[in-house]
Amino acid sequence: MDTKWLEDFVSLAETRSFSRSAQLRHVTQPAFSRRIQALEAWAGADLVDRSSYPTRLTPAGKTMYDQALEMLQSLQSTRSMLRAHASSDASMVGFAVPHTLAFTFFPRWVSQVQASFGPFKSRLIALNVHDAVMRLVEGGCDLLIVYHHSSQPLELDTSRYEMVNLGQELLAPYCKPDHLGQPLFALPGSSERPLPFLAYGPGAYLGRLTELILKEAGVAVHVERVYENDMAEGLKAMALEGHGVAFLPFSAVRDELEQGRLVSAAPVGGASFALPMNLHAYREKSVGKEPLKPVTQALWRFLQEQATQKALAED
Repeated sequence: MDTKWLEDFVSLAETRSFSRSAQLRHVTQPAFSRRIQALEAWAGADLVDRSSYPTRLTPAGKTMYDQALEMLQSLQSTRSMLRAHASSDASMVGFAVPHTLAFTFFPRWVSQVQASFGPFKSRLIALNVHDAVMRLVEGGCDLLIVYHHSSQPLELDTSRYEMVNLGQELLAPYCKPDHLGQPLFALPGSSERPLPFLAYGPGAYLGRLTELILKEAGVAVHVERVYENDMAEGLKAMALEGHGVAFLPFSAVRDELEQGRLVSAAPVGGASFALPMNLHAYREKSVGKEPLKPVTQALWRFLQEQATQKALAED
């Protein structure tokens, strides 16, 4: 049995809604339903009365709910005790970061922060967006850093988590240049010659933002999906070889643009194909919890002060 099934079930028991719990657990509703069914298969009994709305627990479900709370609390206590023994971790900040940010944004950002804040030890945990969020929710990191756009918000409870804005960067189309320095593939393409499109895999966060860009471009876009990869670095590698157009964060292509190895595939003075994304850092509030690491608290205050100063300068 996966402990995530217990957490899913507790959420369902408390919200009494499959859709709401799926949002809170950062999974699709079909995936959430499958996990509840898997728990029922393990238990050998129906735990949820699906004939009622709002959702109700069966008698077996009520028993499971009480036991699940006790088991999860015991696991949490055990984890806290184990972490207390890991004294070497007290001076290290653990970051959960999506793969794209891990390769591009994070190294340069750490250097910039340390130049003003001072040196600190860090542990980087690179995951997909969903798993990075769950790492924070499950207490497996100190800070979460992710891209944010209002069309694809993270469903994090503001009473439990706080956020600071680290800045902004653009998601835009790039491709290899020809011998004259012009893009090999210039958007929007044509119906006769659709552009080879290097796309993110289904469900990828940057893929959903790319779809939004194409949808709101204001012109008909003609592209043909020739390659998929969930990671921006994978798409960039294909773009560098001249295989097509890829929508990439600026931090991923900064050096290649300066070297002339990639160029913008957007039309000059034409439709906009760029989307600004915020970079957000999240942490769990310490209210009612064990005290946060001193280095984490100091770093968080520094990031808050930086964000405040930047906001005042922009005003």
